[in-house]
Amino acid sequence: MEKRIKLLGDCRYVFRKEILQKVLLLFFICGVNYSVHAQIDSIVGNWKTVDDKTDEVRALVRIFKATNGLYYGKIEKMYKYVDAVCDKCDGNDKGKPIQGLMIIREMKVENGVLKEGYVLDPESGKKYYGTISYDKSSQKLKLRGSIDKYGVLGRNQYWIR
Repeated sequence: MEKRIKLLGDCRYVFRKEILQKVLLLFFICGVNYSVHAQIDSIVGNWKTVDDKTDEVRALVRIFKATNGLYYGKIEKMYKYVDAVCDKCDGNDKGKPIQGLMIIREMKVENGVLKEGYVLDPESGKKYYGTISYDKSSQKLKLRGSIDKYGVLGRNQYWIR
């Protein structure tokens, strides 16, 4: 009888330990989920594009989530060359004004980063695989455009709020 009571006591201890572990795991998962959404919330909004060579602000781009769940970016305002058109673009974008042009398309969220979409360079008319992340330390948006899907062959651009 005494062994049976001791065994029940041990079972209660193990049961409580398992519950505590599950509760802690749930809090951890909620925290990670919150931080991923906070990262995406930092990416969505208005960003000024900066020329790599001259450090000159060129355009204002609005990044937003569409009703299909994907993320897009549109040039809302040009600071220079306001009347410029995308002569070198292909398809429906050819000849369209750069101001108002959708330059970020079909991005998906993956671990707090936007990926798997593409970025259009209106100057060259070329499309690149894109990755967008937010750098907390510099408070800048990091956009990586690359010719390969894995982001090895490409370059970075940093945008400011």
